[in-house]
Amino acid sequence: MKLAVTGSSGHLGEALVRVLRGDGHVVTGIDLMSSPFTTHAGSIADRAFVRGALAGVESVIHTATLHKPHVASHAKQEFVDTNVTGTLVLLEEAVAAGAASFVFTSTTSAFGHANAAPPGAPAAWITEDVVDVPKNIYGVTKHAAEDVCELVHHEHGLPVVILRTSRFFPELDDRDDVRAEFADANLKANEYLHRRVDVEDIVHAHVLAIARACELGFARYIITATTPFTRDELPELGRDAASVVRRHYRDVDAVYARLGWRLFPRIDRVYVNARARAELGWTPRYDFRRVLDLVAAGEDPRSSLARTIGAKGYHAEATGVYTTR
Repeated sequence: MKLAVTGSSGHLGEALVRVLRGDGHVVTGIDLMSSPFTTHAGSIADRAFVRGALAGVESVIHTATLHKPHVASHAKQEFVDTNVTGTLVLLEEAVAAGAASFVFTSTTSAFGHANAAPPGAPAAWITEDVVDVPKNIYGVTKHAAEDVCELVHHEHGLPVVILRTSRFFPELDDRDDVRAEFADANLKANEYLHRRVDVEDIVHAHVLAIARACELGFARYIITATTPFTRDELPELGRDAASVVRRHYRDVDAVYARLGWRLFPRIDRVYVNARARAELGWTPRYDFRRVLDLVAAGEDPRSSLARTIGAKGYHAEATGVYTTR
């Protein structure tokens, strides 16, 4: 199959190009920046450029975006140009090229204020049915891009699958208080309980989305590690998350004590991947149990794909805690 991957010089884009080419697909990589994984360097908002890049393509995977770390460094108009206009151009040119499907990489950040329960309140149970309350231009434009995907599907019949990924970036957390309180590896391990996913599992979800898009027509899924928690545990997660975690993982204290790690005192939201597992047939390999076993054995808890790609950063120059490209 001939596929196009936008954002091919980025973290997820490179991962997709690596895996898809390894599976025997012909992959056109599209990105503003040149790289060994990018065959067409240019803007996704440039219609003529996109038309040429999508010639003969059978499916489009759209990962290119301005991210949350760009909120402080880029104007709102730039977010609209890239995240909304760029998505519209890609969709329309995919239709014009006769593509059979379109997979759009979105984000759980689109849930915005719906994500987080206030202190003392039960944790929020986040499924695809939760109504978005975007809290920054990143969330606003990703939500709008999803709406454009649905509109083009209804107008042209293009099968579209939207994958809302939770955290998978390898960079340090952007919150000063969190970085001061938790070692980075400790923080990321904790997040597998409720809001993190390995890039290998994300790639697998995209591969399944390509295969199932025509059958699904239009669908939206949360892509995150499988949580051990249930809805009945949400009140306690909001008060004393560590006690809930200990009930599920009796060895967690021993493993964490050896590493000098700590559990979160409370958890404010839980992302739920049940629909993606049921409808896509997706089975993520990396969850808190696997991470706990790996660190207990002294091994790196990341997939080999995540380790190969490493950190890329978001800016041409160092900005805050983010690395350079």
